[in-house]
Amino acid sequence: MKILVPVDGSNASINAVKKAIEIARKYNYSIKLISIVKSMDNKRNENLWSSVDGSIIVENEELNKNYEKRNKENFEKLLNSIVSKLDFNGIKVELDVLLGEPYSIITETAKKENFDLIIMGSRGFSKIKRFFVGSVTQRVISEAPCPVLVIRSDFED
Repeated sequence: MKILVPVDGSNASINAVKKAIEIARKYNYSIKLISIVKSMDNKRNENLWSSVDGSIIVENEELNKNYEKRNKENFEKLLNSIVSKLDFNGIKVELDVLLGEPYSIITETAKKENFDLIIMGSRGFSKIKRFFVGSVTQRVISEAPCPVLVIRSDFED
């Protein structure tokens, strides 16, 4: 049995990891922690980096690659830090940093890898944005191929 846990570093996502450890230990599940680097939309930022005379200062593709690389490295450090600070003893754990739209990557990963449960935080760092576009958690709940356990940021075990 397998648990998927999306992690963005928010209190809610860290609490989701703690709950996943508790469940995995009790029922002998494995855990996969993922972080998602949201991909940049080249077309939306097409003229963002132009100078006054119209010449391009930084190529969008280069800017996007640097953004993705830097954020991927940061999320890898975050996941490794979580594994070193929390007690995963006796639990098979896998780490992955993926690129794309968070809700889509979470649901696709759960489908492709046949996860039995997704445990995730009720909201990440984008508290204001959720009022305009809907939260990642809400989208995952509506599209997930398996049960989703949602953990609040103020949850304590």
